[in-house]
Amino acid sequence: MRKGPLDTAPNYTNTALVMGAVNLIWVLAVIWATLGFAAVLATGYALDRLIVWRARRRAG
Repeated sequence: MRKGPLDTAPNYTNTALVMGAVNLIWVLAVIWATLGFAAVLATGYALDRLIVWRARRRAG
């Protein structure tokens, strides 16, 4: 067991953002393949509204 101060935790912010983008792309591709482009547009719009709503809720 190590004694003394711990090292700082690694910063995985960029990794998390890249993996989030990769997951978003494949999910939208599956929606497009199964339901069509209109469903992708509706999903994108719904995600945009959700992000805006959460940002406003967090700010106020």
